[in-house]
Amino acid sequence: MKLSEIKIHLANLETLRFMLPNGTFVPQNFHVTEVGLITKNFIDCGGTVRKETVVNFQLWEDSNDEDHRLKPNKLLSIIALSEKVLGIEDYEIEVEYQDTTIGKYDLGFNGLVFTLINKQTACLALDQCGIPAEKQKVSLKEIGSGNNANSCTPGGGCC
Repeated sequence: MKLSEIKIHLANLETLRFMLPNGTFVPQNFHVTEVGLITKNFIDCGGTVRKETVVNFQLWEDSNDEDHRLKPNKLLSIIALSEKVLGIEDYEIEVEYQDTTIGKYDLGFNGLVFTLINKQTACLALDQCGIPAEKQKVSLKEIGSGNNANSCTPGGGCC
């Protein structure tokens, strides 16, 4: 989800909820402790230089502040200040939230609440690593056909 999209959703919500990938919710007494701009410069395994930029939201819950409830309009004002001060543009949003460790999530919206979506790693240079883009499909009945030396038949003594 891009920053422009969350602002549209926030403008139409009365309460702010974030659902974890397992269906449970971030406790309602969470804070958004950071809105930032993160740029990652790196080289993939194929030697290509890459650059990724995301808007980062850090969610934190305070077990000593049970009454805290962040409202959508307050988050909108935090975003507006971040855009002004940090020069944040319309990038994808990445959410950090501590469960057993700090997790990074993509952000979605199901019409009622924001959803934290597990991020996945991937090889960005499959053609450079020698990893085939698609596994070759072989029918088991074709294995050994035409080459009896590599086939095993009942009573053939290969087993």
